[in-house]
Amino acid sequence: MSDTAVIVGAGPGLGAALARRFARAGMKVAVARRNTGQLASLLNELGRDARAYACDATDESAVTQLFASVAADLGTPALAVFNAGAFVRKGVLDTSVEEFERCWRMGCLGGFLVGREAARAMLTHNAEHKGTIIFTGATASLRGGALFQNLAVGKFGLRALAQSMARELQPQGIHVAHVVIDGQIEGERPGHSTVERGKDTVLDPAAIAETYYQLHLQPRSAWSHELDLRPYVEKF
Repeated sequence: MSDTAVIVGAGPGLGAALARRFARAGMKVAVARRNTGQLASLLNELGRDARAYACDATDESAVTQLFASVAADLGTPALAVFNAGAFVRKGVLDTSVEEFERCWRMGCLGGFLVGREAARAMLTHNAEHKGTIIFTGATASLRGGALFQNLAVGKFGLRALAQSMARELQPQGIHVAHVVIDGQIEGERPGHSTVERGKDTVLDPAAIAETYYQLHLQPRSAWSHELDLRPYVEKF
């Protein structure tokens, strides 16, 4: 199995933390998002075994080309993370068809396209454990809240996709996992920092990334399919 990882949805929070963790483990890292200009500083951190790719996860040809380019540049991936999504917080009566469809396409259809192409690539590996595919979920993966239908519908679908893929692909050697992020991830947005909320009251991106990497390392005799991660103060 190769030592290449692909992260689709490489934003400044969790996506960047995943890239740093995988690189620290000695993996070659491909980071993808629609605007690669926002990845320049991250690439400088990761070093020469990292590449940035422009990719719209809702575009089938773009996703296919992404995996072909990664294979040519860094090697066929052994680890793929789908971390992309979109969300518009609105009531049902105020939500347009365009907003609803855009959120579903990014959060669910994108997961299907990335998961499918990752699996196609990994099945070419001549190994018992051919690779790991991880989908980033949310509280909304499990329940729909008021004003959250634009997020919940896509996340519900992504969870179902992960379950179906796991049942089909794990007997073929591909570990498929879904991680429910139940809480706010530490970041620069108002209300998302430990300075404002207190130590360990928001999810540390580096701690989440460590869990993702450990999922990849799990032996085939004890694969996890779904994990939930939350700060110790989070109600559930």
